[in-house]
Amino acid sequence: MSERDGSQAPEQELIRVRREKRDAIKAAGKNPYPNDFRPTAGAREVADRYADKTREQLEDSTDTLAVAGRLISKRDFGKSSFAHILDGTGKIQVFFQAQALGDTYDETKTYDIGDIVGVVGTPFRTKTNELTVNAAQVRLLTKGLRPLPEKWHGLSDIETRYRRRYVDLIVNPHVKEVFLTRSRLIAAVRAFFIDKGFIEVDTPMLHQIVGGAAARPFVTHHNTLDMDLFLRIAPELYLKRLVVGGMEKVFEINKNFRNEGISTHHNPEFTMLEFYEAYKTYEDLMTLTEELFADVARNVLGKTTLTYQGAEIDLAPPWERIELADAVVKYGGIEKDVIADGARMRSRLKDLGVEPEASWGNGKLLLELFEKTAEDKLTGPVFVTSYPTEVSPLSRPSDDRPGFTDRFEFYIAGMEIANAFSELNDPDDQERRFLAQLEADDFGEGIREYDRDYIRALEYGLAPAAGEGIGIDRMVMIFTDSASIRDVILFPQMRDKE
Repeated sequence: MSERDGSQAPEQELIRVRREKRDAIKAAGKNPYPNDFRPTAGAREVADRYADKTREQLEDSTDTLAVAGRLISKRDFGKSSFAHILDGTGKIQVFFQAQALGDTYDETKTYDIGDIVGVVGTPFRTKTNELTVNAAQVRLLTKGLRPLPEKWHGLSDIETRYRRRYVDLIVNPHVKEVFLTRSRLIAAVRAFFIDKGFIEVDTPMLHQIVGGAAARPFVTHHNTLDMDLFLRIAPELYLKRLVVGGMEKVFEINKNFRNEGISTHHNPEFTMLEFYEAYKTYEDLMTLTEELFADVARNVLGKTTLTYQGAEIDLAPPWERIELADAVVKYGGIEKDVIADGARMRSRLKDLGVEPEASWGNGKLLLELFEKTAEDKLTGPVFVTSYPTEVSPLSRPSDDRPGFTDRFEFYIAGMEIANAFSELNDPDDQERRFLAQLEADDFGEGIREYDRDYIRALEYGLAPAAGEGIGIDRMVMIFTDSASIRDVILFPQMRDKE
């Protein structure tokens, strides 16, 4: 039974047939998994090499090509057949003919969609002008035991795509492009900072004490040391230790882990860029961020404009800058007299379905109003500034506005992309804020320690500095027009189906 005949058969039946074919190959004394075939060119290279060659010019070609890839289509015509194979660069057509292949031609009839094959032959163009490799030799390199999804290019179930990314990459070519763009984007970010004289560093992912952000951690245990450890929620405190030590321009592209909700904008494991520079302020970082995004856009996209979910976004500087309170008024539609009155903010939040906690001060109430009414309306790019001290535990207090800090968050398409501030370098003030975080239960029940060694580092003296964290995954979402963070993470976290 061929797969074409049994296309409606249960998957296990198709797998059984494929296994029988694999076993027959072994019984004939051949290896269905050889590792001695070496391609000399990829599909894209072949296409580029012969792009200007006409059908007539290729008729007498003696060029020998060795190509390999996954069989994704096959059309039999008795004594000949056409097939397409897909490699890491694209797809190319190959031509099998009994006259040229002899007994091997009969073997090609047993190939299944999804098998990996190697072909050696010469280039020619068909009557429809498609560039094709005329096979003089063909070998099975890997027998695929599981069939690709019906109509191989049609895997559309979102959950299946995320759970089986390896199949998603095979059958949905645009998915691979997303991750190629991600790779180029990260390379461009890295090059930008190295060119600016920053040093790339690695800091621990296992922390003895939670710190660097307000988030609940994942807990693990080290058997030899007999101690609990936390997967880092942020590298911030370690990076600032390096600034204390005299490394005045540092950055890290890192994995962080937060034991919180999952959504189209949140994954428990995510990638961050964090960087710190001595003798700079948060205002300097706004300028640097504009430059970074415009530079990366030119390198990755060839332009500074892009479209995200139907909205045109121009990354060319300068970007809008607006204070948090003004954003609540302008974008959230909340009256100025409401945000000046704690009781009225509480009442408005209740109307919006948020039950304010008794411990929330005016700063926290203002932030909640912003997130509830204005955040998703920030098409951007826009810097939101002047965050209250109450919700900014690591930020330097403003010299001009008591109760506020030198901090910004940066938004595109309603998503927070970055958080930055002038660094708090007063050790006593920082210790008080750490204690307030513990009191507010920012890290979860049972965590009653703060990073005393970081306070010790500040006591040696942290130079005036500014730092920023940028969500790489969300940045990739914007650059690839991806609606969900799961679309830009190769293996996103999924609920156990069992």
